[in-house]
Amino acid sequence: MDWIEQAADWAGVRLEPAQRRLLEEYRDWLREEAIPAGGLGPHEAARLDQRHLADSLLFAGGWQRETPPSTVLDLGSGVGLPGIPLAIIWPESRVTLLDRAGRRVQLARRAVRILGLDGVAVVQGEAVSRDLRAQMVVARAVADPTTVLAWARRLLEPGGLAVVGGSHEEKPDALMGEEIIEIPAEILDHRIWLRIMAAA
Repeated sequence: MDWIEQAADWAGVRLEPAQRRLLEEYRDWLREEAIPAGGLGPHEAARLDQRHLADSLLFAGGWQRETPPSTVLDLGSGVGLPGIPLAIIWPESRVTLLDRAGRRVQLARRAVRILGLDGVAVVQGEAVSRDLRAQMVVARAVADPTTVLAWARRLLEPGGLAVVGGSHEEKPDALMGEEIIEIPAEILDHRIWLRIMAAA
């Protein structure tokens, strides 16, 4: 099963060969460096394509606009998920990876250098204490949705959009002003939900 291509198709993304190669290079780096350094769990090597790369590409499907966002802020990015895959498919976007853990920030900076992603900045700090703004704010398994969406409201530019991902067996309850999109189970072999909120 080509999880990456399947997720890209669902998200409406046409992967160029060079983008696919960069995603695979990033996957290899995750396996060879990030996992041994503790950036991802020790059992993640066997499911990097499905659980991490393909899952990250699904966030592009939450954008639902004709042109990519000019700026993307990835909250709690860790070693670059979903921010680095989004930067690969949207090379014109300026992507900021924000995380509070110094070790993960160092790993993400190394990945950005290795992949040659000039449009990506890696910042260490807390979402609540940073003066950052973006057209799109994304978060993947960072904190409870209420907390993440409260951060996103403050960080979104006018007209921007927040996309928060997570796995649930049942459809989660929508918060005020939020849309919830289900990714069909066959895309990643389990149910994923995207919570989408427009800037006030």
